[in-house]
Amino acid sequence: MTRAPYFALAAIAFLATPVMHTSPVFAASAAMQALDPDKDGTIDLKEANAAASALFDRLDRDKDGTLDAKELRGRVSAKELKMADPDKDGTLTKAEYLALVAERFKAANPDGDSTIDEKELRTAAGRKLLKLLR
Repeated sequence: MTRAPYFALAAIAFLATPVMHTSPVFAASAAMQALDPDKDGTIDLKEANAAASALFDRLDRDKDGTLDAKELRGRVSAKELKMADPDKDGTLTKAEYLALVAERFKAANPDGDSTIDEKELRTAAGRKLLKLLR
């Protein structure tokens, strides 16, 4: 038996890897694994808040307890930042950030069952939520 078929399969797998990592299905699946500590196949608001809180702490590089547009790194548009910033200081506190997470969670959960599954993560609203969680 020749080695050619094995090399061809290896090449196909290698070339397909970037596509798999950028596909919405793969991204949703990977996100579900990372954000679902109880492994029930869904993300509830408590799990979303835990992930968002940890991300907030990582993004807050100057440790002032707020995130400005630069620290948010495109996770929130300028318009969304204005709307999520009730004190209009141009930054989000952790409480304001988690309130935005709750708002996006609700938008990503159209069936109202208080959990987000992989199908819901693949929607536009689900992808917007993911931006605040990882």
